[in-house]
Amino acid sequence: MKLYAAPMEGITGYVYRNAHHHYFKGIDKYFTPFLTPKKGKGWTSREKNDILPEHNQGIKVVPQIMTNQAEDFIRIANQLQECGYDEVNLNLGCPSGTVVAKGKGCGFLKDTEVLRAFFEQVFEKVTVKVSVKTRLGLDDPYEIEELMEVYNQFPLYEVIIHARVHKDYYRKPVNRDAFRKGFLMCHHPVCYNGDIFTTEDYRAFCSAFPEVESVMLGRGMTANPQLPEQIGDGEVRDKFRWKAFHDEVCQEYEEIMSGERNVLFKMKELWNYMIPEFEGAEKMGKKIKKVSGLQEYRQLVDLLFQQYELKESL
Repeated sequence: MKLYAAPMEGITGYVYRNAHHHYFKGIDKYFTPFLTPKKGKGWTSREKNDILPEHNQGIKVVPQIMTNQAEDFIRIANQLQECGYDEVNLNLGCPSGTVVAKGKGCGFLKDTEVLRAFFEQVFEKVTVKVSVKTRLGLDDPYEIEELMEVYNQFPLYEVIIHARVHKDYYRKPVNRDAFRKGFLMCHHPVCYNGDIFTTEDYRAFCSAFPEVESVMLGRGMTANPQLPEQIGDGEVRDKFRWKAFHDEVCQEYEEIMSGERNVLFKMKELWNYMIPEFEGAEKMGKKIKKVSGLQEYRQLVDLLFQQYELKESL
């Protein structure tokens, strides 16, 4: 089974990816948070830094693109290919209200004829491999059947299916029955995405879908960065590596960001996911959330790792 790291806006940039690859094993591909083409403009500094080859050495990275305009996708895909990337991914899954209102992300799933015309233009011009990350549909999970009829018409490298629709966001349960419909129809390699938080979740999925060859990990891996290797070889959770991983991420943010406030914002966002993995650390998590300076933040994190143990994994 191949394991992929999902793109998570604001979290899984190159600093996170490099630190994760340094301390933990098991991920076959890291997908970048989405890049958004802008008319008449180049990369933002954040986007440029995230996809620079020198910032992604030694790891397999797939840039993700967010657009509903074929000419913009073609332009940015060709630029990424010139940077050395051999695959790009189209975001057809983001459920953000502002994104969907613009007909992007999973909002692009609303009209399959428009989507078909988009792919027709794209595959006339690009030579780089193109994969998609899709939801089951905009409103109805069985829209995946009509979407697959579109996807099957084009030489997509892979179809990653997040087993929810737009209105589900990330709260409602995944719909694996609808996923199965899409998987069985798909002519391309399929990767599953959605609610794999533990090794137990992973085993249950594999038991139900033994033919699926790839799984994408999102919030589960952000909470437990060791999840891929626990899935792969049953590694016991290693608190010392978690600490080293955290320290590298924090130090790198300090070097590239201006102001303690910006660094703390990034680190607190990460702790929103990680703190529940520590036994009885809820109060410490609240203290970390309220901290206003890096020195106090480091002291609290040191205490957290000294005084609290990671929960036993399932």
